[in-house]
Amino acid sequence: MRCKFCFATFQDVKQTILPKGHLPEVEALEVVKKIAAAGFEKITFAGGEPLLCKWLPNLIKTAKQLGMTTMLVTNGSKLTDEFLIDNKPYLDWIALSVDSLEDESNIKIGRAITGKKPLSKAYYYDLVDTIKKYGYGLKINTVVNKVNYKDDLTDFIEYANPQRWKVLQVLPIVGQNDNKIEEFKITTKEYNYFFNTHKDLKAIVPESNEEIKGSYVMVDPAGRFFDNAQGIHNYSKPILEVGIQEALKTMNYDFYKFKSRGGIYDWYNN
Repeated sequence: MRCKFCFATFQDVKQTILPKGHLPEVEALEVVKKIAAAGFEKITFAGGEPLLCKWLPNLIKTAKQLGMTTMLVTNGSKLTDEFLIDNKPYLDWIALSVDSLEDESNIKIGRAITGKKPLSKAYYYDLVDTIKKYGYGLKINTVVNKVNYKDDLTDFIEYANPQRWKVLQVLPIVGQNDNKIEEFKITTKEYNYFFNTHKDLKAIVPESNEEIKGSYVMVDPAGRFFDNAQGIHNYSKPILEVGIQEALKTMNYDFYKFKSRGGIYDWYNN
């Protein structure tokens, strides 16, 4: 799948310091260890699609053994029973990306295998059942955009009953999604239309563009912190070169935004 409005394509990273697109396994593990040693309590593995990373289970296991709550963000296309069984001792949460249950909409958005085969409505319902069968905490992420802002996902969300449903306004980021974002951008009024359709659902956590920017502590594929506070990626020096604290000094993270958008919650009880 290639989500057309993805705001973390990292083509700039691949074209500059990291042609392979990711750190070697040993270095990636060292980054996780340093993050844990610095006192971070929760780590979320996201992409792209993190299940494409062969050593993802080792990253998850290491993070958990070092005391962090662990979460995986996935589109679900490669989420298997085998993975869920094997990683249950170390992985706490599954965050499932679901933007629409309509095939045509998912094809337009890019949530389709090879760009042509979207995951079916039945697949998402079955996947939710499978995730819950193995006892994982469930979170659902929906990116609200021009294609899906009139959708009504009430029945699905009530069935899935996630602990959290993040409803994010599609986010333009310079250098990441410039060439395709225009057809997906929405106004505040359109975003609120989607939110108001679902506002009575207990798990909903709305995040507008302004609430997103600068409120996430993120690490890029090269092992650098980055922020998007100004609508463009701002990268630190590599964590393995300068350490956590030095790398953080150049970041523009807003703890108030993080707190006000509901970033602090009981992630220990899933």
